[in-house]
Amino acid sequence: MPSREPAREWVARIFTRIEDVVYVGLGALLAGTAIVLLAVGAYDFVSYLVAGALPVHVVELLDRILLILMIVEILYTVQVSFREHALVPEPFLTVGLIAAVRRILVTTAEFARMIEQGGELFRNAMIELSVLTVMVLALVACLLMLRRRGPGVPAERS
Repeated sequence: MPSREPAREWVARIFTRIEDVVYVGLGALLAGTAIVLLAVGAYDFVSYLVAGALPVHVVELLDRILLILMIVEILYTVQVSFREHALVPEPFLTVGLIAAVRRILVTTAEFARMIEQGGELFRNAMIELSVLTVMVLALVACLLMLRRRGPGVPAERS
């Protein structure tokens, strides 16, 4: 039916425009969030450095830095999706890898406090670290398989 094709194309173009507007909005929100977190992190870093309290707050700062890195990777994912109109799996895997490593670093940095508070908390942290380690290995394996397949192979959306 020839009369349906132009209508389908028209609806598809409208949805593509709406998708573009949503991606631009998400990108703006993510960029703003990253910039604010970076500014607050820089201010906190200087404040802790001047007060001589940097060693006490280094885990907190590291956590914030890795959060900013995650947001930037998500922003990159939005940018690729906007530009290509296709889903590329590597950025999603990278965000997951950064999130897992972020949690591993924060958890291991808090080990001393966990040991003082009791065995149950420490045991739960060890289970969490085990699961995160398996997750990191799985994500790295997925990234390696995708790299062998070829650079930037998008998963086309229908």
